[in-house]
Amino acid sequence: VETDDQIALLSKPRNKGGNSDLASAGFNIINSIIGSGIIGLPYSMKEAGFPLGVLLLFVVAYITDYSIILLIKGGNLSNTKSYQELVKKTYGLVGYLILSTLQFLYPFIAMISYNIITGDTLTKVFQRIPGVGLDVLTDRHFIILLTTIIFTLPISLYRDIAKLGKVSLLSLILTVVILIIVMVRTVTFSPQVPKSENAWIFAKSNAVQAIGVMSFAFICHHNSFLIYGSLEEPTLKSWSQVTHMSVSLALVISVVFAACGYMTFTGYTEGDIFENYCRDDNLATFGRFCYGVTVILTFPLECFVTREVIANVFFHGNLSTVFHVLVTVVIIAVATGVSLMYDCLGIVLELNGVLSATPLVFIIPSACYLRLSKERWNHSDNLISCLILVLGVLVMAVGFVMTILHPQECSHGKEMFYCSTSNVSFHNSTLPP
Repeated sequence: VETDDQIALLSKPRNKGGNSDLASAGFNIINSIIGSGIIGLPYSMKEAGFPLGVLLLFVVAYITDYSIILLIKGGNLSNTKSYQELVKKTYGLVGYLILSTLQFLYPFIAMISYNIITGDTLTKVFQRIPGVGLDVLTDRHFIILLTTIIFTLPISLYRDIAKLGKVSLLSLILTVVILIIVMVRTVTFSPQVPKSENAWIFAKSNAVQAIGVMSFAFICHHNSFLIYGSLEEPTLKSWSQVTHMSVSLALVISVVFAACGYMTFTGYTEGDIFENYCRDDNLATFGRFCYGVTVILTFPLECFVTREVIANVFFHGNLSTVFHVLVTVVIIAVATGVSLMYDCLGIVLELNGVLSATPLVFIIPSACYLRLSKERWNHSDNLISCLILVLGVLVMAVGFVMTILHPQECSHGKEMFYCSTSNVSFHNSTLPP
């Protein structure tokens, strides 16, 4: 069963010149990885221990790269063109429903978190503008509604995910700006933050939870088939090239960001790194603005996936123009409504990483390929898939228990203790003229 999006993508004329479709697909993959989840990677260093955390980032990136290609290999072997249809063909209706639930819940909860981040981040930005202190722009509810109506809803109404390529490029540029700001503050602000005890210990007991956070950041499997279908010539070779380049670039950005963020705040690192910076830090405020825009631009990628899941489960993969608009509006309205009621998801986001992202990244792609593979049992793809599958089950089980026993605390809106008057004067004086 093919969705309208996929039919349109597969039926459009082939572009014989240029690699714009490859670039567009690459930008979408990178944006899906670092568009929002990158902000929590310094926290994963705190959870795992810095040296082990960096090592785990490379492992998760490798598994991401490998399993994305594995998904498309499985699609080719089963002659399917969506994640849902792949699982349905390999594990029947039960597998299909489990995958559909996971594939819906992960991006839907991510959309809720994006709205919350947008509201919290942009209100801090507007508070720094003279004369806006008591204005409606400092109200998170108004900001969420405003950005939804003006930006996320119109962009999410696109039917062709390839059109998000330019949006994803802009998001990538803003992420690089954020990275530069975090690097600058590592040099200028780090000396003002006291280092925590055992800040550089190799490993800590919450390493499994850290893998859940990293999986949450690196997951792009739920929209891989959509991005693959956007290629003018969707072949395994071209997809592998796009995947290798995109995941590699995302890894470089992620490692630098995680390292700089953790080196600045060590054991005081929060789940949202911008919660660590002082409210009066103008450079960090500009970073908050860039991050808020990045999250807004990432939101539609998740909406595409949730809409596709609904279309496949309830509408046999076909959405008319009216239902396309109606389903999109309902999805965004519900996500927005939840984000208006709650301002801290804490344990929910950790559980989303462990229970949704981990099976989507580690378990399901490997399980599908092993079921479809015609290679000998000791073939490298089979052995690596088995290893990833076992690792995913362990991370999911242990991570769930650890998250329940040691949930992430919510420090929403808290000003950090080191944000004294002297510190504020220091980091504002370091701004470029």
